[in-house]
Amino acid sequence: MPRRRVAEKREILPDPKYGSKLVTKFLNMMLEDGKKSIAEKAFYDSLEVIKKKTDNDPLKVFKTAIDNVKPMLEVKPRRVGGATYQVPVEIRPQRRMSLAFRWIINFARARAEKTMSAKLAGEFLDAFNNTGSSIKKKEDTHRMAEANKAFAHYRW
Repeated sequence: MPRRRVAEKREILPDPKYGSKLVTKFLNMMLEDGKKSIAEKAFYDSLEVIKKKTDNDPLKVFKTAIDNVKPMLEVKPRRVGGATYQVPVEIRPQRRMSLAFRWIINFARARAEKTMSAKLAGEFLDAFNNTGSSIKKKEDTHRMAEANKAFAHYRW
């Protein structure tokens, strides 16, 4: 909790190519060392690869992939009387989006393809088809929350 005042949310401008704020947020999370032009090139190239592979609208594939990866529940440790319980809690929408972006980017970087655009395209297509590492991470998170459902009454 902040002591003085809550930090205000900055308004994000939509990206120039697709006019989507979702794309801008994803690009901002992809940045390494503040090199936005490199992140943009990799992202837009990955959408071109998706367009060639699937003949679908690449932006629609991207949005569906993000929606497929978003987790609904996670576990948070709560300390009650000397014991720590993993309590399942519902995730705020902002954090859902953030986790989905983070998982897709991290698993894309870990893939075996040569270029980042190919890695991203592969991860987007896997997430679009409900397969791949980022979907597995979401399912593991849900499984963990389901297994600890007995401790849900410790939520506050």
